[in-house]
Amino acid sequence: MRRPFVTVILISSIAAGMFYPYRALGIAAFTEFPLPTSQAAPHSITLGADGNLWFTEADVDQIGRMTPAGVVDEFLTPSLFVGVEDIILGADGNLWFTESFANQIGRITPQGTIVEFPIPTASSFPQGIASGADGSLWFTEAFANQIGRITTTGVVSEYSVPTAASYPLYIAAGPDGALWFTEADADKIGRITTAGVVNEFSLSTAGSYPSGITAGPGNTLWFVEADVDQIGRITTAGAITQFALPNPLSTPERIVLGPDGALWFTEMDAAQLGRITTAGVIMEVALPSSDSSPTGIAVGPDGGLWVTDTTADQIISYGPVVAATATPSQKPTATATLAATPTR
Repeated sequence: MRRPFVTVILISSIAAGMFYPYRALGIAAFTEFPLPTSQAAPHSITLGADGNLWFTEADVDQIGRMTPAGVVDEFLTPSLFVGVEDIILGADGNLWFTESFANQIGRITPQGTIVEFPIPTASSFPQGIASGADGSLWFTEAFANQIGRITTTGVVSEYSVPTAASYPLYIAAGPDGALWFTEADADKIGRITTAGVVNEFSLSTAGSYPSGITAGPGNTLWFVEADVDQIGRITTAGAITQFALPNPLSTPERIVLGPDGALWFTEMDAAQLGRITTAGVIMEVALPSSDSSPTGIAVGPDGGLWVTDTTADQIISYGPVVAATATPSQKPTATATLAATPTR
């Protein structure tokens, strides 16, 4: 196990044309946990009912389990060359995941037993998965342009997305009981009720490639726009607001509601984590290694953020995360990120 890295976050932030340097956000530690399997390409991560972090290892057909202390177990899928992608905790206490190449949905118990369920539509390329208010799992079918639903007993239903070739990518349960999803190639956010009724909402930025999405505080969902380096917010009524990131070419990937009430996201091509408040104040913090490619992000039982680092084959913890106080400055200030330094 590598030593923890400590970063003092003193970062100026941008919100709706106003700049807010942080007065005090405290000290948070990065800890890197290398995985036992090399070239695993960990991708998505979620918190299990057992208090452990569960993640997909996309290039080696494995599901990983990590305790908050960093102890790792890995479980091989029954099928080979499956392309494990996204993972989420189900209402039944099991972890459910998508197998993009194998066209299947997988289920793994906390003890590590895996069962796979085929998707009726061939070559549908399942991507994101979320737990719905109806107790079922809902997933995107990127190539088939559909949203799928699977019960915890394995019964699958499928629903077409109105816009052709929209490439539905990631999906999240909304505060209104519906499922909300990103349409990466259509620059839209979709909404599907548990009865299968679909509505779509267009983004104002062309070529934005909306990707990760999560429920935020109140009646909102937040999403990343990977190709234009923006964070978006949509209310359950369909009102959309977009916020530009300070760092160009950062490629935001996934997003999660943090324990501090802000939204935290990964910046895959900038080796950074980002934070945006509900008022649109943005800050960024560098990971210990500039070679990192952070993708998935989840809140752990310790109140910290847990991140998959795809290129370095490791899981990174950051935190615990606490609320910050901010004071508006009189003049614009450039965004600064302090690099992490190893503790002695």
